[in-house]
Amino acid sequence: MSSTDDHPQRATGPEAPVDPDIDLSVPAQRREFASPRRVAVLAAIGAGGVAGAEARYGLGVALPHSPEQWPWSILIINVTGCLLIGVLMVTLLELTRPHPLVRPLLGVGVLGGYTTFSTYTVDTLTLFGHGQPALAFGYLVLTPLLAIAAVTIGAAATRAGATLAARRSPVPKRSGLRQPRERSDQGGRS
Repeated sequence: MSSTDDHPQRATGPEAPVDPDIDLSVPAQRREFASPRRVAVLAAIGAGGVAGAEARYGLGVALPHSPEQWPWSILIINVTGCLLIGVLMVTLLELTRPHPLVRPLLGVGVLGGYTTFSTYTVDTLTLFGHGQPALAFGYLVLTPLLAIAAVTIGAAATRAGATLAARRSPVPKRSGLRQPRERSDQGGRS
């Protein structure tokens, strides 16, 4: 048996699976790939993607820029999107038990459609091409730094907010009823 028999080549082109990480020779992965849930996940991603892309388009229209100007709208989109990704992931993975379609809808769909690192790359090249190397370099460096900081801040702020909320919420009593308060004003009353 040759080494190519041990590790069959993955198909490429139109016959390639949607997710190249799925090994269809593994029965559990084959069942997942063919499940009806896949259609629901793809629909959630698609619907969320439309909403996210529309929000991105709206912000781009509200804050237009010429090819020689700093692309504020795309910077704001990517940084706020990353902030929301940090909030969302902590909320979904650490604080709640959401429906299985929430993460594909909001994380992959809405925020994936909203953020646009491909446009960030095009804007960087456009700035270089229009004789703005300093702006291009600044944008090239600043965007990923701010994006990483935003994810970190979003996640940390969500965790801190959850911790604060947990400290402020009353401790539930065993009976589920409020316990009577001690009264210091009873004086001589019975």
